[in-house]
Amino acid sequence: MPSTSPWDGPDLDPVRDLARSFFAKEVEPNVGKYIDAHHVDRDLWNKAGDVGLLCMSIPEEYEGGGGTFAHEAVLIEEQARIGDTSWGVSLHNGIIAPYITVYGTEEQKRKWLPAMASGEMVGAIAMTEPGTGSDLQAVATRAVREGDEYVINGSKTFITNGGQADLIIVVAKTDPAQGAKGISLIVVEADREGFRRGRLLDKVGQRGQDTSELFFDNVRVPVSNLLGESEGMGFIQLMQQLPQERLIIAVAAVAGMEVALERTISYTKEREAFGRPVFGFQNTKFSLAEAATTARIARVFVDDCISKHLRGELDIPTVAMAKWWTTEQSMDVLDTCMQLHGGYGYMNEYVVGRMWADARVQKVYGGTNEIMKDIISRTL
Repeated sequence: MPSTSPWDGPDLDPVRDLARSFFAKEVEPNVGKYIDAHHVDRDLWNKAGDVGLLCMSIPEEYEGGGGTFAHEAVLIEEQARIGDTSWGVSLHNGIIAPYITVYGTEEQKRKWLPAMASGEMVGAIAMTEPGTGSDLQAVATRAVREGDEYVINGSKTFITNGGQADLIIVVAKTDPAQGAKGISLIVVEADREGFRRGRLLDKVGQRGQDTSELFFDNVRVPVSNLLGESEGMGFIQLMQQLPQERLIIAVAAVAGMEVALERTISYTKEREAFGRPVFGFQNTKFSLAEAATTARIARVFVDDCISKHLRGELDIPTVAMAKWWTTEQSMDVLDTCMQLHGGYGYMNEYVVGRMWADARVQKVYGGTNEIMKDIISRTL
């Protein structure tokens, strides 16, 4: 990975070294097993908590690392380095924990964040439903207040970490008549009666990633599990936090391009065809030159987005540009890299083929790329 990013520096070197050694020891040797099982080993979360890789950007007073998004970006890059998408740590660290940190009460933060930092609790967010995708205003899950409790009914699908999650932020309607203003975020612990998990979903890519259906049948949680000061704040909270989710996707897309390119350059210099290295053919050189240029432009753009985000200056249209463009370019670069591997590129034993399949969903989740373009167009 490049070390010239403006947001990177010597203070992040220990984090990168720790993450790199952790992935090499605990994750890389087990990727095949995770793919077969459709989930990582549960104790991977505890091991990561033990060494301090969970909730690195959460304040130390809640037993987090006290760092910034830069620490999470390093972890995303190091996971990409080994071509892994099985472990949903970027969601846990960079999405779930910030929701609780930003919108949670002091009691909620002290109750849930230390458990997330240790790996005792795995986090998930339940947005998507069988009948709704990017249109979050159309969610049908209901949370009806009865005294000091909410009674939640509904179903969710495509939920990352859903099979192992202990703590789920549920997007639900507390006042269906109010549309977007009637959406609230309510935290549901997985041991609540009436909560159940459906099947682990069999995906085209990211096959080792725990992605599940979730069902809520008269699940009762205390009113104190509401995120935010009042009902109806959920849509605003989602809009405020989705930019970081989209930046996470862009970081992963850029890192994936760089890793695939690095591996493909090595492969084409070693692999021979017609008596010379594959790299010796003009088509190979030109294809790699184009891919390297795309990856460099994407890196500069995303580095600038990270720097802006760290200063609190990253706006919604810009991160929408980063999300859609990097994920589109990533697929092009990965397709080129796969092609240059020939038949071996289509074999799961070569990481580049798996990366190609894994990357396709980046154009869909976090808001489809079509939605990103719509967001951008509103500012033109």
